[in-house]
Amino acid sequence: MNYVYAFDQSHGLSHEELKRLIGGKGANLYVMATQLGLPVPPGFTISTEACLAYLDGGWPHGLEEEVRAHMRRVEEAVGDRFGDPDAPLLVSVRSGAPVSMPGMMDTILNLGLNDATAAGLARSSGSP
Repeated sequence: MNYVYAFDQSHGLSHEELKRLIGGKGANLYVMATQLGLPVPPGFTISTEACLAYLDGGWPHGLEEEVRAHMRRVEEAVGDRFGDPDAPLLVSVRSGAPVSMPGMMDTILNLGLNDATAAGLARSSGSP
């Protein structure tokens, strides 16, 4: 079973089925990346099935490996690496659900930013 899906990964599902699988934000990112041809940055969505499996019995087997594989794919696409002080990749984490739930969770922006990666980001941008 897959728990993680790239934004541009083909699903073969209707939009409503896709919303149930990867949430509204994930489904809409898929549509933008694949059907509308918009320039969506590389990324991935952890499925609602992963959340349900976690609620039922804890961290799902294989989820960590899937997330790591998708992070490597993003790293390769952008040329930066998560946690690398010389070429830091910063990511955003957003909650999602099949139905919008305002206030459900906070958004985490610039995950991966710390003292070492901030210095690397300043060096690579040329603007401390």
